[in-house]
Amino acid sequence: MSADVKKRMDALVAEINRNDHLYYALARPVISDAEYDSMYEELLRLEKEHPEFKDSNSPTLRVSGEPLSAFEQVRHDPPMKSLDKCYEKAALIQFDSFLKRELPVGEKWSYVVEPKVDGVSMSLFYENRVLVRAATRGNGEVGDDVTQNIRTIRSVPKILPEDAPVRLEVRGEVYMTRDGFVRLNESLDEAGRDVFMNPRNACAGSLKMLDPKIVAKRPLDMVVYNAGGTGCDSFVTHTDMVAAFARWGFKVAPFSRVSADMEGAVAAVDELGVRRHDFPFEIDGAVIKVNERTLYGALGATAHSPRWARAYKYAPERAETVVRAITVQVGRTGVLTPVAELESVELAGSVISRATLHNANQIAEQDIRIGDHVWIVKAGDVIPAIDGVLKEKRTPGIVPYVFPSVCPVCGGGVVRIGEEVALRCVNPACPAQLQRRLRHFASRDALDIKALGERLSDLLVEKGIVKDLLDVFTLDYDALTALDVGEEGAPRKFGRNALNMAEAVAAARKLPLERWLFAVGIPNVGVTVARDIAQEHEKFSDLKGSAILRDVVANDSLKGRERKILRIKYESAKAVLEFFSSEYGTRFLERLHALGIDPASVKESAPPSDGPLAGLGCVLTGALSRPRTEYAKLIELAGGNVQSAVSSKTRYLIAGENVGASKTRKAAELGVEVIGEARLKELLAGAVQSEAPLPHKELRNESSLTQGELF
Repeated sequence: MSADVKKRMDALVAEINRNDHLYYALARPVISDAEYDSMYEELLRLEKEHPEFKDSNSPTLRVSGEPLSAFEQVRHDPPMKSLDKCYEKAALIQFDSFLKRELPVGEKWSYVVEPKVDGVSMSLFYENRVLVRAATRGNGEVGDDVTQNIRTIRSVPKILPEDAPVRLEVRGEVYMTRDGFVRLNESLDEAGRDVFMNPRNACAGSLKMLDPKIVAKRPLDMVVYNAGGTGCDSFVTHTDMVAAFARWGFKVAPFSRVSADMEGAVAAVDELGVRRHDFPFEIDGAVIKVNERTLYGALGATAHSPRWARAYKYAPERAETVVRAITVQVGRTGVLTPVAELESVELAGSVISRATLHNANQIAEQDIRIGDHVWIVKAGDVIPAIDGVLKEKRTPGIVPYVFPSVCPVCGGGVVRIGEEVALRCVNPACPAQLQRRLRHFASRDALDIKALGERLSDLLVEKGIVKDLLDVFTLDYDALTALDVGEEGAPRKFGRNALNMAEAVAAARKLPLERWLFAVGIPNVGVTVARDIAQEHEKFSDLKGSAILRDVVANDSLKGRERKILRIKYESAKAVLEFFSSEYGTRFLERLHALGIDPASVKESAPPSDGPLAGLGCVLTGALSRPRTEYAKLIELAGGNVQSAVSSKTRYLIAGENVGASKTRKAAELGVEVIGEARLKELLAGAVQSEAPLPHKELRNESSLTQGELF
């Protein structure tokens, strides 16, 4: 018997550690929160019943999540602890009884209830009221320095007001908004990349990125709810402290209830449970804590958690249903997306009959089969998703699902491109792709064909009026004025819009190569890549068999060539060559020739020799009000030379907010003039001549201009 208990405890430790790594380090969970919590609670119970078998490295003794080696490490003082969890209201009553035993007779306290935001715990440290460090919780003792990534979150104040402490550490939760999560997954899915299972994993994966420019595009936000090791000792209550956080510019939780007793706290927990779907972020429970911070010292903490707070976990909202079929949809870029067709079931106020499965890997990993009983949840409270398979209910004869080896619409071959997880139909003429390809073809950054939106694109393809992208150049637009584009029961003629569309199509003939290359919709060719490729070619027809693109594919380093060609990545060059060597690509070029269209490249002009910054070296540093790429482009157009580091050839160091001391010190040593954004704008406009260097301490106000003020 004892041997069996020890074996079970060892197995639980191993499985919890494995899932901790998948969840916290890789942001790739393979089990639900409920399954994880069940294992954790079982291990806690067994350790209490059999302390002789308790592992000194048990996951119950530490906060999960090891720091990544890619980031510098930060030691937390005091440690960032997690909260003890409870799942029944009775456990909250026991918490109240515990406090009454621990605190002196007659001691009065209140409770505060707040949402437990499902994100990534974060510490923010301010020195002289300036944000100098942000670190993840990591393992509680040591976390990752993600300061540059946190600076991209606009709601996080970079500078605190004068009434804030000079030195301050606050702690809170970084999260991804629900709407942002949906948009992010849609873009990843369309690109054939792995999607995130829920907003929390999307947030964790974003913060682990090494390029802040990518992080800045992710819909991240943060709420602050706790103090760190310095700056908040004077607050008597938690609510007073959170109110100060709000005054200092931090975002705080949109729900907070104070009650004089546990009965009121339980009522607040129930209220929060009803309202939790109204928040822009996911919550996985409620936090109930003693409001009086003056009692925290007396109550103390365990190695794992403070003794003055509890986390109440709501029962997961999920529903059981049956997978009736799995259908496969084909997107604009040919990505095959499987969808589970479900027996209709009500969940969180809506009827669910379908759930996206994203790719073949997910089906295989979860072992989802037609006929299986499954748990359905709403990822981000929005997207129906399969949370697990009830394999104990699987009936004999249900076989593993086999993903189609050909396109289910056109019967063409399917392939994986590079390291993508998705399969793609490689037939650009596939009818399933045409509607979305047509919308992309007409989009603003492509050929900008006004009036050709989603409704008209779908209609033209459905009626067989457009069977290929280039058909828009041969349509009878006079006849098109009579086309009924209204919704069912509400007829509406296309009318004058047809003539507007005809004018836009005529203008599209003269658009440059880069716009046409983007419009074609080749995988791995976005706006920037299309521009870079266009700069190395004279006209559209040169792309077929391009020597430059062949060189990129043959040798990604391109030794001996001009450095600017290195912008063209292997994946993009390969995709362009494959498109133009395909049967469809060949037909596309032939038809374009027949239409008399061969878009030419518009070469970027050389920097003017008489511009206001002609021949002057410039270095951009700190947080600027506009992307650095935009300023770099403007500097180059003014004749300047953008440099990566301060040197004797640098004339101006353009400094935004939160500038490190090393560059300004180097500038002082070399006599380089340090200026802010306002001065740069004057120079770009050629309005004034150089004047005395601006003291670094004055830069903050000068560089606090909002986006859109430049010119």
